[in-house]
Amino acid sequence: MRLNDPQVWTLIGVFAAVMLGGMTLMTMQLSHVIRAETGRIDGTLSARIDGVDARLGRIESKVDDLDKELTNLAVRFWRSQ
Repeated sequence: MRLNDPQVWTLIGVFAAVMLGGMTLMTMQLSHVIRAETGRIDGTLSARIDGVDARLGRIESKVDDLDKELTNLAVRFWRSQ
């Protein structure tokens, strides 16, 4: 079989087009999946960071209350500020 027949070159061209088209589709699908997973991870991390921020706010208010109580005790017992 010689490679100068038009049918052979047509089959080579069709095969190359099918392979490039398949690779393009797979690349696009992989890109969409990666983008979707990145968005999901971003949403999850944002929710967790908001939760940690709320906890730190509660701890900060408790520390402020404790500071006020200790200041009141120091004033009461040692007459200091």
